[in-house]
Amino acid sequence: MRFVSTRGGGEPKTFEEVILTGLAPDGGLFVPEQLPQFSQEEIASWAGLSYQDLALKVMTPFVDGAIPQHDLKKLIDDSYSTFRHNGIAPLVQTGHNEWIMELFHGPTLAFKDFALQFLGNLLDYTLEKRDQKVVIMGATSGDTGSAAIEGCRRCKNIDIFILHPDNRVSEVQRRQMTTVMADNIHNLALQGNFDDCQNMVKASFADQSFLPDGRQLVAVNSINWARIMAQIVYYFWAALSLGGPARKVSFSVPTGNFGDIFAGYLAHKMGLPIEQLVIATNQNDILHRCISDNDHSTRPLEQSLAPSMDIMISSNFERLLFDLYDRDGAAIAGLMADAKAGHMDLNNSALSRARELFSSYRCDNEGMVKVIHDTYADCDYLLDPHTAIGLEAARQCRSNNATPMVTLATAHPAKFPDAVKQAGYPQDPELPPHMADLFEREERFTVLDNDQSAVQQFIAEHITA
Repeated sequence: MRFVSTRGGGEPKTFEEVILTGLAPDGGLFVPEQLPQFSQEEIASWAGLSYQDLALKVMTPFVDGAIPQHDLKKLIDDSYSTFRHNGIAPLVQTGHNEWIMELFHGPTLAFKDFALQFLGNLLDYTLEKRDQKVVIMGATSGDTGSAAIEGCRRCKNIDIFILHPDNRVSEVQRRQMTTVMADNIHNLALQGNFDDCQNMVKASFADQSFLPDGRQLVAVNSINWARIMAQIVYYFWAALSLGGPARKVSFSVPTGNFGDIFAGYLAHKMGLPIEQLVIATNQNDILHRCISDNDHSTRPLEQSLAPSMDIMISSNFERLLFDLYDRDGAAIAGLMADAKAGHMDLNNSALSRARELFSSYRCDNEGMVKVIHDTYADCDYLLDPHTAIGLEAARQCRSNNATPMVTLATAHPAKFPDAVKQAGYPQDPELPPHMADLFEREERFTVLDNDQSAVQQFIAEHITA
């Protein structure tokens, strides 16, 4: 399979080239030249598979000979061997045809583990084969960083530098990153917000001259295609668990950078009968405004109790727009220039096509806290703040009560004790045993100004691999 840029530039790339490149040379994101298609009969035949074997079925067409089948299976099996639940992504019922898919049973208690455990193993495999060393540079609003560190810390061919906004992630999120003492791990607390971190990463990918000879940057953010590919799997998993493909299933997704819900869109395009995809946002609601009112204007970022969604520039939205504009790279390049200037308007055709599948809803701190409180009172089930926003959006936007509605639970509630306690929970939610001593571990991180040259100089001086 070959991959092309959303902005239309350059020659198509192979799978291996794409996972080691991140951003396309023209600034766009890579997408498959053609999506694989699965028939209803083929999807139905997967109903009895384990999560790992299902992942092998879904991922194989994308890899397309780049990795032998036996090796791909081992990479997948190794990636999910660290999960603490045999179901990998279990479903919990919270109401009539209303389900929570728990995506937090990986080593860092967040959905990012599904992609980043796999990506870490995939990169290690590929770099060993190529006898190559690289530098990972990533931005995180909280969960990507710890999952990337956990996935890559044992890779001897990788130095990893993760930027997080200083004092804008939860203490659990920060400590999951900063207590890993491996020599190849570097945590940078940037004095700014997540969008500042993300912009820094994008600018560094565009000009990598600060790196030593022979090194290149590799992305672990959801701009890396391998992450999106791994996330497609759990949509098929949930649908098959609830009677698909014979019946349609809907999904509500707490949304920041748009990667997780874009994976659901791809599952739909590949043949999975999905009735509705709900974009759930907090008060940083640019995606909700875009879908509901064609308002993609940039506003000041607000700090919330759901910090992983405190994002105003949703990078993966570009991948959806590429489809909505019939894969017109020049049109997307123009739209992205408009968005960078602060305002972007979708044409009527693109907006109508988006609304055929997507709904959206905004839930602020007050509404989110109420959902956590009420769900615990009604179901004895404790939500994290991002999942609570997803659940409220599911309830407000649901178009058909006969169709199962699945909310993606993106993180364990113990990662966000402040929000949970504001909802009336009497104490900090308990961390699982493997993380029980988190607050006793030594931390190591560096605070830097929001200055590109200072960050790049730090990276150049601390490469060890």
